[in-house]
Amino acid sequence: MADIKSYMKEKKKRERSQAGYKEKILKHKLSNVYRILLMAAAVIALAMVAVIQYRQHVYADYDIVSAVSREGASGSTDLRLGNFILTYSRDGAHCTDTKGNATWNQTYEFQDVKLAMCGSTVAIAEYNGRNIYVQNGEKQISKITTTLPIRNVSVSSEGYVTAVLEGTDVTVINTYDPSGQNIYEGEARMNSSGYPAALCLSPDGKLLCVAYWYLDSGLVKTNVTFYNFGDVGENVNDCIVGFFVYTDTLVPQVQFMNNSTAFAVGDNRLAIYSGSYAPMEIANYMLSEEIQSVFYNEEYIGLVFRSEDSESLYRMDVYSAAAKMVGSYDLDIEYTDIFFGENMFVAYNETECVITTMDGVQKFNGEFSRPVRLMLPTGKPFRFMLVTDTSIDTVQLK
Repeated sequence: MADIKSYMKEKKKRERSQAGYKEKILKHKLSNVYRILLMAAAVIALAMVAVIQYRQHVYADYDIVSAVSREGASGSTDLRLGNFILTYSRDGAHCTDTKGNATWNQTYEFQDVKLAMCGSTVAIAEYNGRNIYVQNGEKQISKITTTLPIRNVSVSSEGYVTAVLEGTDVTVINTYDPSGQNIYEGEARMNSSGYPAALCLSPDGKLLCVAYWYLDSGLVKTNVTFYNFGDVGENVNDCIVGFFVYTDTLVPQVQFMNNSTAFAVGDNRLAIYSGSYAPMEIANYMLSEEIQSVFYNEEYIGLVFRSEDSESLYRMDVYSAAAKMVGSYDLDIEYTDIFFGENMFVAYNETECVITTMDGVQKFNGEFSRPVRLMLPTGKPFRFMLVTDTSIDTVQLK
């Protein structure tokens, strides 16, 4: 009996010892967890402070990180062609990379240059001419010769081209593949479909959007039509997969933002469409003011209006590809170009630049040290390329 009591005492003692040991382990583990949580909270707090400081930080100047020389051509225009620089005039065009190396040179003699770009691909033609030169940043893709006078052109990033050609009694709309072969021919008549005032190919060349102007019972109307050149379009009449009529509206611009999003800008509305095969209208914003300019990229649409505020020259309303209004922003600059970056936009002219975030924070408002012909993003935060008459400068804001 004594042995049993002794055994039970020892057992209880061991259990108390084990319980105390487990309690110490638990306290140690909880202490480690608390320590990790505190460290994580501190890191998060520091990160939040850094993000807030980054968002609120204002840049006052810039440093030239690197510079390469270039030869500017008098009477020419510089444009961004993807990651390349396109320079064109009535006598020809050439392309250079950001290091100043020429990638191609195309000579021609055009009185009235018609130019269309998509990504790093460009189509160069002459109004009323017969030749279309299709190039990307690195080389010539094709040369297309038409049998009728050229009125307008559009190009995809893959090298597809659609041209509006003026016939005697009919306007012809031809689409060519990257090799220059005619893969689709359409016709437009003023007394039926109307006149093709604007057109745009999707980046992959599978969709075409055309805005036709026409009169119906004395009313001006625009018909925005989508064509599909893929498998879907083969199963429908004339490849038409979308048809939208706007009464008392003239649409001078249609544009694809990406392969599944397009928009049409009229004199009194902005329509946004979505769909990779048969686009549908997802928004229709009515406008009461005159649009001064339209800017866009894959994510945003910017409509610039004259400002009603005496303290600003312009106002830009920005919409997302999802058809939501992002915000309205004052612009107190006589801009020559505006482009969008990640959660911001850049407005500039030859002598000055303003950079504003979509949150409305003005990150930079300053002057260039010398006249700038073209400003390009680099893909790095607040680092840009400035193209001047004699150099390509990479600058970092500070």
